[in-house]
Amino acid sequence: MGEASGKLFLSVATASAVIGLSFIFGLTLPQSALLGSIVLLVALWSNEVLPMAVVSLLPIILFPAFGITDTKTTSLNYANPIVYLFFGGFLLAIAVEKSGLHRWMAHHLLNLFPKTAKGVIFALAFTSAMLSSLLSNTTTTLLLISMGLFLSDIPRIQMRYLLAIAYGASIGGIMTPVGTPPNLILLGVQVEHALPVMPFVQWVAMVAPLAFVMLAIMGWILGRGLGDEPSHASESHPPLTFSQAKVLSLLGLLMGILFLNTPIHPYWNGLGLAEEGVILTFGLLLFLPGMNLLEWNEDKGKIPFRIMFLFGAGFAIAKAFSQTGLADTTAQSLAVLGTFAPWIIMLAIATLITFTTEITSNTALISVMLPVIYAFSTQNGMDPTLLMMVATISASYAFMLPIATPPNAIVMGTGIIKVKEMARYGMALNLIGIVLIVLFAYFYWTKFI
Repeated sequence: MGEASGKLFLSVATASAVIGLSFIFGLTLPQSALLGSIVLLVALWSNEVLPMAVVSLLPIILFPAFGITDTKTTSLNYANPIVYLFFGGFLLAIAVEKSGLHRWMAHHLLNLFPKTAKGVIFALAFTSAMLSSLLSNTTTTLLLISMGLFLSDIPRIQMRYLLAIAYGASIGGIMTPVGTPPNLILLGVQVEHALPVMPFVQWVAMVAPLAFVMLAIMGWILGRGLGDEPSHASESHPPLTFSQAKVLSLLGLLMGILFLNTPIHPYWNGLGLAEEGVILTFGLLLFLPGMNLLEWNEDKGKIPFRIMFLFGAGFAIAKAFSQTGLADTTAQSLAVLGTFAPWIIMLAIATLITFTTEITSNTALISVMLPVIYAFSTQNGMDPTLLMMVATISASYAFMLPIATPPNAIVMGTGIIKVKEMARYGMALNLIGIVLIVLFAYFYWTKFI
């Protein structure tokens, strides 16, 4: 048996064992089958025996086959409006990368900070965070990694530059709804349960302060022990090309519309536009002859359809958790937490999610946990949006291990960073992130939700 076949067999055997044990311990057959299916999906996503897109489409086959949800109910999750919000956002990200606007932004952001090693750490972290709020954290890390290596010849400083890029990308991804997949999963769960979906600008107003505080603390930690060693930071300012100016203008107009679309009670009720449609519209405008920024045959290969299928799988899992009653059953088992103060509940959720996502996909984890947290909240008379927000942001704050996030894995691949160094800095940032998320949720987010 080959290695791939062995991994596939082990994944199926593990999933089958989970189904059997769950049924023995009192879950219904659909609930047991759902748990087994999730184990199978996570295993196949992790061991990469099959392509991500193929694995992400398996719920359309598995869920009806095991009586979890029917084919129509399952497949409708792959057409969730949030999927098209991501699609439009990624078209804009492709235009930013294709035009080279990210390089223009990076050079200008880097030159806002001192040209010392400490200054460059802050500059790289801030630049990575800003780019990651629009681009994927993987793309952002790949774009900046060569810059981090160029800016110093000293390995111990290069190590900190690379960590600043990786951690900055993870921190920045929380700042917008399209910055990272868990954010979009949360919006999808809000749509499913008829909860008010947070407008784009409201999300940024809630989360950006947390991200900036986290960036400042992370930069300070990575800069400790460094003197005023000079860097190779460039003094040149590349000129803005016509294509870059068009993309920048389009992004500026989009942000203006999103701002006007955000209700500011009691003064302004917003434009009432569906933000999924707005962002998709701006993404499609890139193909217009007058814009000449994207061309389908040339750029379609850059569109991450596999991630869109991954979102569909996440929404299908969340729907199945609710429909089979597994979310309510799990929430009832957590009922003891309902007796504690809200801040203790938030602390428990943030800690559980932060350290669990170190060893598993944050998208899969959030797909499973958000329905449980929603059920727990409603059973205990708490605001589900607030607790789900705590869980969602915590899922992006995994800094300890190379397998926790793509940015961690990418910078580890340079050979400059040792696992123990990443774990040492990452443990401190994990704990700080947990505390900050709870503080912001308890004292600040409650003003919005």
